[in-house]
Amino acid sequence: MTEELVMILDILRGTSYAMTPLILAAVGEIVAERAGIVNIGLEGIMLLSGFMAVVFAEMAMNPWIGVLAGIGMGALIGLIHGYITAYLKGDHIISGLGINLFALGTVAFGIEAVWGVRGYYTPPLEAKVPIIPGIEISPLFIVMILITIGTYYLLYKTSIGLKIRAVGENPEAADVVGVNVELTQLLSAVYGAALAGLAGAFLSIDWLAAITKELPAGRGFIALALVNFANWNPILALGGGALFGFFWTLAEWIKNMAAIKAIIPVTLMNTIPYIATIAVVAGLIGRSRPPAHVGRPYKRE
Repeated sequence: MTEELVMILDILRGTSYAMTPLILAAVGEIVAERAGIVNIGLEGIMLLSGFMAVVFAEMAMNPWIGVLAGIGMGALIGLIHGYITAYLKGDHIISGLGINLFALGTVAFGIEAVWGVRGYYTPPLEAKVPIIPGIEISPLFIVMILITIGTYYLLYKTSIGLKIRAVGENPEAADVVGVNVELTQLLSAVYGAALAGLAGAFLSIDWLAAITKELPAGRGFIALALVNFANWNPILALGGGALFGFFWTLAEWIKNMAAIKAIIPVTLMNTIPYIATIAVVAGLIGRSRPPAHVGRPYKRE
């Protein structure tokens, strides 16, 4: 195998890891926003779920228990957020901001309380999701692709998806024809947060194999940008996630080149994926159309 081919395969493998949490969180948020629920708390959900994934994976010495714990933590937060926004008609942004702030404090305290260290903990190898032999990629990458395709089919090929989209576009009309608007929004919020929880578990017990108080490192906000990039379409999110994942991997690859490191500071190279995100999203301003009733509490007249 030539050196060039090895380099290409390494970049592709790195891209598969970098894109997985972004797409999982974005696809879940697409479903939630299609039903009218905005959740800017993806960063907090990923952080809390990543923490719980490590706790349970280490307790059971089984990474799949940790994955389920991460999904469950995300779903629980989604249930709370969905109830506040759908049933209590609370402000979506304030609720999401509360999730992020709660996660920042809780996980920083939790790492020290559970393991007696500050800010960073590495779980044992037995708690880490194993790679697929031969191709050396995570099985959760395959799961992410299947979830993305399945979510697209759900939204655009089933009656459930039609109800979700109707609630996000015109909840009054959906209500008139018998759709339970609040329940649809609640379940969509739970689904979206559960996928963000899976993304958090992927970060902590798979790709990074560690829990830190800055675990998502902005990925939750990039996932929100990816929702706009994809025009609220899961399949387009797959392509957008690959693009953002590539830039993330490219930044890490460039940082290992001594000639470039001598010229450009590492901290500046760390901004590459964020700059790419801003540039791409800025170019799409005015071209994508969100669901008509997204982020607005539905109140019957």
